[in-house]
Amino acid sequence: MNTSVILAFAASLIATFAVHPYLVRIALAKNIVDNPDARKLQKRPIPVLGGAAIFLGIIIGTGVSGLHIDCSSLMIIISAMVVMLYIGMIDDILGLSPMLRFVLEILLVCLLIGYSGLSIDNFHGLLHINSIPMWVAFPLTVIATVGIINSINLIDGVDGLSSGYCMLACSVFGYYFGLSGQHDMLILASASVGSMLPFFLHNVFGQSSKMFIGDGGTLTMGIVLSTFVVHTLSDASNAPTSLDPSFGLIPFSLAVMSIPVFDTLRVMLARIMRGTSPFHPDKTHLHHLFIEMRFSHAGAAVSIIFLNAMVIAAQLLTWKLGGSINMQMLVVVVVSLLCTIGLYYTMHHISEKNILKRAMYRIGLATRFERKGVFSLLQHLVDKL
Repeated sequence: MNTSVILAFAASLIATFAVHPYLVRIALAKNIVDNPDARKLQKRPIPVLGGAAIFLGIIIGTGVSGLHIDCSSLMIIISAMVVMLYIGMIDDILGLSPMLRFVLEILLVCLLIGYSGLSIDNFHGLLHINSIPMWVAFPLTVIATVGIINSINLIDGVDGLSSGYCMLACSVFGYYFGLSGQHDMLILASASVGSMLPFFLHNVFGQSSKMFIGDGGTLTMGIVLSTFVVHTLSDASNAPTSLDPSFGLIPFSLAVMSIPVFDTLRVMLARIMRGTSPFHPDKTHLHHLFIEMRFSHAGAAVSIIFLNAMVIAAQLLTWKLGGSINMQMLVVVVVSLLCTIGLYYTMHHISEKNILKRAMYRIGLATRFERKGVFSLLQHLVDKL
């Protein structure tokens, strides 16, 4: 099994590194780029075919592992990834209305639930609830899955954030799947990390080789991560019952998805309260706050990923200290709210002279080391790959 996991990671890593420069050239030649505007943070057109590179890496990684273990159960998920990749790339190239894309996502998720037979049909002891009826599980799964897909799409605002966060989430879920014996999901998680690592390096350190993940990539990874959540919580996932029953699976899943989910909820509720569409783009996401606080793109990405890791650590620590499943959930919600709503509105409402804001400014300025020293050497190396 360990060999298959390593093969999935290595094959996807090599495939993504190999195809990346060709996709950059194609995107520039065909003008498939993300152009700067008043809302976006880049200053020049950037190729936007990263999703195709990541998808190819995942397919090759799972395919190579399939020579050693049975990965046929992944075909339904891969089919959904193909559809999401097409929807995202059409949006990247031609543009789709947010409402049309939202409807297509709902239809795809409904089909995925129907064909896979998996849904969030068990609360695993949260609020002392276990199995729930299908008439509750089906709409709950649709809402949760579509919400996760869009939250992953909306965090893609600074270099390295979406790919770095997805690597963290896939690694954590992959570790859980290894413990719970869900080997097919572990292979998918390993291939996902391997395919995103080269993209992360090019996105953060590259100059001429920089390419955005685009909607094709974020929607594809959104369906992967939402599938991980459903497999973690579904009764039909066949996870061994030997896992500690005091471990809160819903708090754990929410902790892994915490910053994208809670920040997306905050942004959309704020838009509705202002009387605008929840799909109307603006500059009120958490990554915009870090840029305002003078963080570099890399500094903002690392900081937000660190916040998400803190939420995961808080849930695990609560469990280790003997906290009940309900207590684990409370801790996850409170820490997530502090890291998103609390941080955002505190920084926006305190005075420029406040010691906390001045400290944030100093930390932000300390992250501005791009294109200097070791960073410059890494840029040169990555651009040559």
